[in-house]
Amino acid sequence: MMKETIIAKNAPAAVGPYVHAVKAGEMVYTSGQLGLDPETGVLKEGIVEQTKQSLLNLQAVLEAAGSSMADVVKTTVFVADMNDFATVNEIYAGFFTGETPARSCVQVARLPKDGLVEIEAIAVVR
Repeated sequence: MMKETIIAKNAPAAVGPYVHAVKAGEMVYTSGQLGLDPETGVLKEGIVEQTKQSLLNLQAVLEAAGSSMADVVKTTVFVADMNDFATVNEIYAGFFTGETPARSCVQVARLPKDGLVEIEAIAVVR
C-alpha cells in the first residue's frame, strides 16, 4: 500500500517533526490540530475560539488530502480541562452535519503551546 504525506497550505505549520496527515490507501490519518491561527501561528483566545480554529484547521488538512469533514469516521478530542466538554461539544456539533463520526474525548495534563483543545481525525478519501 502506498502512503502519501500531506502538508496543507491553509493550516498552521506543524510545531514538531510531523506532517499534517498521512494518506494510506483510501484512508487519511491527521495529526492533532490546535487552535492556531494559520497565518500567525498564534493560539486563538479562549476555548470557544480555539475549538473553532482547531476544527477549521482540521477541515483544511482533510481537504488537502482529498477528504472532508463529512468523510470523517473517527475523531479524538484532547482537552486541557474536562469542564470545557459542553462548550467543545456545542462547537464540534456545528462542524458535523448528518451522521456524526465515532469519537473519544480525553482530558490531558498539557497540550503543545499550552493549548486548550486539540483534535485529530481518521477519514476516508473521496
